[in-house]
Amino acid sequence: MAVRGYILVRTEAGKDQVVAACMRDVEHPGARVLHCDAVVGPYDVVIELEADNLEVLGEALGRTIQTVPGVAATTTCLVINLPG
Repeated sequence: MAVRGYILVRTEAGKDQVVAACMRDVEHPGARVLHCDAVVGPYDVVIELEADNLEVLGEALGRTIQTVPGVAATTTCLVINLPG
């Protein structure tokens, strides 16, 4: 079952546009960047990431997204489906 998450990225000073551009081109087997925007606020870039499962999402985050030059920190918010 596919899972989605929003990755909130803090970048090094002045690197938000460069990081956002790199994230749009990120490739990881079983994971896809659906949206990526540079934003204003406590975070610099917001990524919507979809993966085949939670394990793949974690791998994409740790092995790909967090290794992009200019990324200082990430916070991941998983999408949940509430009944009703």
